[in-house]
Amino acid sequence: MAVAHRGAVIDLNSDLGENAPGRVVSDDEAMLDVVTSANVSCGAHAGTADGIRSTLAAAARRGVVVGAHPGYRDLEGFGRRSLDVDAAALQADLEGQLADLVPMAGAAGTRVRYVKPHGALYNDAVADASRARTVVAAVRAVDPTLPVLGLPGSALLDAAQRAGLGTATEAFADRGYLASGALVPRGQPGAVLHGVDEVARRMARLVRDGQVAAVDGTALRLRADSICVHGDSPGAVAMAVAVRRALEAEGIPLAPFAP
Repeated sequence: MAVAHRGAVIDLNSDLGENAPGRVVSDDEAMLDVVTSANVSCGAHAGTADGIRSTLAAAARRGVVVGAHPGYRDLEGFGRRSLDVDAAALQADLEGQLADLVPMAGAAGTRVRYVKPHGALYNDAVADASRARTVVAAVRAVDPTLPVLGLPGSALLDAAQRAGLGTATEAFADRGYLASGALVPRGQPGAVLHGVDEVARRMARLVRDGQVAAVDGTALRLRADSICVHGDSPGAVAMAVAVRRALEAEGIPLAPFAP
């Protein structure tokens, strides 16, 4: 079942808990002052146990909703490389990642309220129905009440709905779109957006009018329950602040999609 769309109300999320000694990629404390939901690493693609606990505790102090952010077990590649892992092994690994994060969240004074795959796993589950079913099977095995956050029209959300899981859709503030609605692959022109003002205007238009410009200029129709600003993007906090201010200037309230 889909999480009910809430009209102009919108969630703002970011991928956090990914820092490690010698590899600090985001300012989690500052970002948690801006977003309403945090996709917290489960430790497979990035982050350390201590850092993840710290991010969970910081989210709990601020009342920011926490989601699990599992990915391919690929610290070296930051989870942004597709891995050839068979379905059974991947499902077991994802179940382990989720099962590890749930008690950590509880100990930090919060709880996991949704699941959003990370990086290459997210992208693979957009178009690969088999990968999508594997992710969904892992979520169902750990907690079938958890909704899945993903790209509109993706195989992931289709598989989740077929399995009876809740779903919610997201748009990416700092990523470019193809006319098909898919994200521009990283490494291609227009994949990552850096202009703070441009991004803020794009997201205000998205929520207000249900449209965003694709890289070829096409007015792409999208409906999203949440907007993501990647925590490891350059100037991520400033971008999140600008998006939030642009939405508030339009009179659009921000609230978690999974309260």
